[in-house]
Amino acid sequence: MTEHPTSHEGRQPLAARPQERARPRQQEDPPGAAATAAIPGPSPAPNAAKGTAPNAVPNPLPGAEAAAAVVDTQTVSRREGDRLRFVGAATRRIARGIDLDEIVLGLCRASVPTFSDAILVYLRDPLPVGDERPVNPFVLRLRRTDRLRLADEESESGPEGERLRLPVTDPQAGLLPAADLCEIRAGGALAEVLRGVRPVFGDSAAARVALPELLGAGRTVPTGHRAILAPLRGRRRVIGAAVFLRGTDRPPFEANDLLVAAQLATHTALGIDKAVLYGREAYIADELQRTMLPDSLPQPTGVRLASRYLPAAETARVGGDWYDAIPLPGSRVALVVGDVMGHSMTSAAIMGQLRTTAQTLAGLDLPPQEVLHHLDEQAQRLGSDRMATCLYAVYDPVAHRITIANAGHPPPVLLHLGGRAEVLRVPPGAPIGVGGVDFEAVELDAPAGATLLLYTDGLVESRMRDVWTGIEILRERLAATAQLTGPDHSPPLEALCDDVLDMLGPGDRDDDIALLAARFDGIAPSDVAYWFLEPEDAAPGRARRLARRALSRWGLEDLSDEVELLVSEVVTNAVRYAERPVTLRLLRTDILRCEVGDDSPQLPRQRRARETDEGGRGLFLVNRLARRWGATRLSTGKVVWFEMATP
Repeated sequence: MTEHPTSHEGRQPLAARPQERARPRQQEDPPGAAATAAIPGPSPAPNAAKGTAPNAVPNPLPGAEAAAAVVDTQTVSRREGDRLRFVGAATRRIARGIDLDEIVLGLCRASVPTFSDAILVYLRDPLPVGDERPVNPFVLRLRRTDRLRLADEESESGPEGERLRLPVTDPQAGLLPAADLCEIRAGGALAEVLRGVRPVFGDSAAARVALPELLGAGRTVPTGHRAILAPLRGRRRVIGAAVFLRGTDRPPFEANDLLVAAQLATHTALGIDKAVLYGREAYIADELQRTMLPDSLPQPTGVRLASRYLPAAETARVGGDWYDAIPLPGSRVALVVGDVMGHSMTSAAIMGQLRTTAQTLAGLDLPPQEVLHHLDEQAQRLGSDRMATCLYAVYDPVAHRITIANAGHPPPVLLHLGGRAEVLRVPPGAPIGVGGVDFEAVELDAPAGATLLLYTDGLVESRMRDVWTGIEILRERLAATAQLTGPDHSPPLEALCDDVLDMLGPGDRDDDIALLAARFDGIAPSDVAYWFLEPEDAAPGRARRLARRALSRWGLEDLSDEVELLVSEVVTNAVRYAERPVTLRLLRTDILRCEVGDDSPQLPRQRRARETDEGGRGLFLVNRLARRWGATRLSTGKVVWFEMATP
């Protein structure tokens, strides 16, 4: 016979060991002894020694009855001690589980084979969460099964097959699978047993009708006290049921075993309740983190972007690290990375507020140092202990320059095309939330082909190393990666991000990690046309002629008619409200982009003109003919732009 562990610790209870030590080593255990040692069978009656049978021999020794009673009392006490130790060990094993599957597995492994030969665990589908009102109908789904394997089954399938095949009748009578789904009928026998909460024997009047309803039509259960049906009740409602089965090769269940089944069912149900609540909280945390971070990065002209985010651990899914890329007027792009102190819902909420504030300030086209100043004021309004670090950079692909302001954040690293990695010298500044601190911005060259890496301190700082050591390791890693692709080619951006994260060791994940990489492609001067137009009636006509010449120089004559029409409409609208010269700029990349700027802060709005109106159709034409269009308010006015697909 195959041996099986009889407790969650993998050994038999202490009460069973003296009997094993008393046996001769060559004596073999009878069948079922390993499965029943911890939960003894019925004890003999105290008066069994008297005997009233005709052949009974009276005890010739005085005081023998008292001695027999003492022995019986000791046996009962020992068995009750074994039972208590088993319940304690089983509940500890169940309590170790965190998620739903671990808890159910703990119940099965603790019960089989120590307490029963087989077990079926049914759970409500779907499981209600917290105070949620469960949906109708009341359906139970078979979540897991376990059974005692027989010696002739060792060559069969492993644990997965073992869970799917279960004897719902006597183990010697065959292997019939139980029903996967069971719909509980209101007022039925199974509903009454579940409502009663207490476990019942399989041969009780209620269970004889309830068990076939649970297991499915045509399936019988063992006779006698060889089955226990135990409802699983959580904090507020019944969430499932467990069926414990014993074969004929071991003693049937006793009355005290109902208490054991009740304890196992109660601890399992409470653990499942906690696991479901934890799963919901983890789901909310994941959704919150995904909502706080951008779903996808924009694709601005002249720069390519890639990003990564890693939480600190599974137990700290929500953190305060964030990154963002915000398109700005003039084909510029703002690159932002920040880190709020702490790992909690509060940190994530503050991060979301600061990120929204940064997006709003970027839309006003404020300088980077002014953006950090307003973020600092916002953090102080949120609370005195709301601290964060942030780095805000604006890249101009036409000028090939980048302007950076820092608020206590680790400095960025610039990887040049030749493979040289440089830690940029940026004034560190004070963290956001300190208050009363001026921020300073620096303007640096951003050569074409270079890659700017923005990151949070979780990438470079850990218990194993300080932040400057980590920055040096990061710089060396970037340089080594760039050497693999040669001096004339930049490493692929996505692969570069993955390679940077590979530098993290097993003990380096102490904090969240946000990573934003920007590859500077830039826009060549030959692909840019820029003019100033006086706000006069002749400006639209001049704008059409200038646009036609630029398109002819670029070989885009096929777009002349549409572009001239749209340029004329946008410039006409700008001249109407402008007091200073109007700017007109054309950019040729994989698309054609036209930008018209003026000093009026009023943004245009598309409206449907009436038949008698003389104007109001310009933006309607732009909307119909352009690939995309939009308007952005600046600190000095606004910019209206549109894009056309190039042939």
